[in-house]
Amino acid sequence: MTGNQKLTNKTLWERRLKNVPRGVSTAYPIFAERAENAEIWDVEGKRFIDFGGGIGVQNTGHRHPKVVAAIHKQVDAYLHTAFQIMPYEPYVVLAEKLNAKAPIDGEAKTILFSSGAEALENAVKIARAATGRPGFISFLGGFHGRTMMTLALTGKVLPYKKGFGPFPNDVYHIPFPMEYHGVTEEDSLKSLTNLFKADIDPTRVAAIAIEPVQGEGGFYIASPSFFQKLRKICDEHGILLIADEVQSGFARTGKLFAIEHSGIKPDLITTAKSLAGGMPLSAVIGKSSIMDSVEPGGLGGTYAGNPVACAAAIAVMDLIEEENILDKSNKLGQLLKQKLEELKKSNKHIGEIRGLGGMVAFELVENGDANKPSADMAKKLTSLALEKGLVLLSCGVYGNVIRILVPITAEESIVLEGLSIIEQSLKEI
Repeated sequence: MTGNQKLTNKTLWERRLKNVPRGVSTAYPIFAERAENAEIWDVEGKRFIDFGGGIGVQNTGHRHPKVVAAIHKQVDAYLHTAFQIMPYEPYVVLAEKLNAKAPIDGEAKTILFSSGAEALENAVKIARAATGRPGFISFLGGFHGRTMMTLALTGKVLPYKKGFGPFPNDVYHIPFPMEYHGVTEEDSLKSLTNLFKADIDPTRVAAIAIEPVQGEGGFYIASPSFFQKLRKICDEHGILLIADEVQSGFARTGKLFAIEHSGIKPDLITTAKSLAGGMPLSAVIGKSSIMDSVEPGGLGGTYAGNPVACAAAIAVMDLIEEENILDKSNKLGQLLKQKLEELKKSNKHIGEIRGLGGMVAFELVENGDANKPSADMAKKLTSLALEKGLVLLSCGVYGNVIRILVPITAEESIVLEGLSIIEQSLKEI
């Protein structure tokens, strides 16, 4: 737009439809103009409470002052040299911090990339190089990215995989434990045993990739007992265990990494999203011996570990400690679950409420029946909530789960206001 013409959501949406392909889904025809902590204002000046957090990217809030200051300082120095050509200190500092904090057994090393999918893609390469094996196992409902290999790992066809096959082979899926829908831990482990008998010898499996808390899959949580059994199976067969922490990492669950709740240590960890407070950055962290299995030049990327993103991530890691973000995440989770449980008493369509720390979700089911998940109610709820000024996201294998990813730094009054909008909207469904 030029001159004095005011931007509107309608005109921008028309331009978006004309110029951007429909393959990139946009949940709402609302265009952001500015944001602060847990609030967003659109181009027409309307305020929204953000319970989506840019799909789990804003754990420390939109434009945290310490992150913004770190970005400005780095921008004034240099933007890009390519770490493979002329390295820079922020990359090394961040790697040191991640290595010190990651729940890895023994010495760790870190390599940086730009997106969660890129991190998973490279974790696959590292695992294959370290083991000399081709096979991978992941879980139904899991989401690991949109590249061809990460799509193969992803356990959901619609909307992610439709029309894009064939996918890389030697990738297998087993059920993720979700007892609310009738899948026990024993069912999942039995499927793994059957997979070893019917489809792939365990000596051909390089790694098992798992989200400690499924993100797009519906916020289902893998228990400590399940992880302990899975770790034992991996150790028995020389299989690496990859914890995909792209959505569950960086304080969202009340731990820096959700896998810390399990009491076990993975061989590789992938992380992204809230790592850099809104800047594009991801990482693979792992045992030094595993990470060094790839020959020099085998890993990298032109923009991987961009210095501005590294500076932002260093600030994020510092403020997580300085501002007790882990404690705030646990308190946020307690508040969310308490209020949702109260709401459930008066709403027959709210099913299971679950969460770790501030990573909380609830199911919408018909008349409290877990066997009747309702994606339609979830769509209506998110739409009504948006009209009332709340950005809310649905997810799950059945599309019926409402997930809450409000910034952990949000003021309690803002969180309660958002929950009140959920309550009002549910009454209208």
